[in-house]
Amino acid sequence: MRKLKNSELNRLSVDEFKNSEKTPIVVVLDNIRSLNNIGSVFRTSDAFVIEKIVLCGITATPPHRDIQKTALGATESVDWKYYEHIPDAILELKEKNYKIISIEQVNNSISLERFAVLPGEKYAVVFGNEIKGVQQEIINMSDYCIEIPQFGTKHSFNISVSAGIVLWELYRKIKLDVK
Repeated sequence: MRKLKNSELNRLSVDEFKNSEKTPIVVVLDNIRSLNNIGSVFRTSDAFVIEKIVLCGITATPPHRDIQKTALGATESVDWKYYEHIPDAILELKEKNYKIISIEQVNNSISLERFAVLPGEKYAVVFGNEIKGVQQEIINMSDYCIEIPQFGTKHSFNISVSAGIVLWELYRKIKLDVK
């Protein structure tokens, strides 16, 4: 085996990315404090060709040096929009026929591996504040609440880790037709 050079990876240019078919997912970041987490979500969203990121509340917006540090340019490829109030964003997404998925531990949540994507559906995936999680008001507006299975002593993942796990699993089910 030989490690591949960047020139051998056949990555899209920013223009090619902008014109490519997107995965029908919008990521919604609800009051995320860490600029590094925000940048990581941009980078992960680029990797899975996500439609857009919606930044809400105290979530910082590009351009910002600390977002760029982890985004590595993904703020240039992935579309984004800012809303001061997350309910406004959720209502607009619902009007555009997105199914709202909150990533949160709630009664009657669906375990991530059991969540079935439906052909032709568009999804908006909400990731909440690092301490408080997704707001109850947004959980009430959600079509689904998904929980990532965990087996250790801790009860949560870092937001950037959660985004990586959830977006990969949804991407697999939508794009690779894995059930």
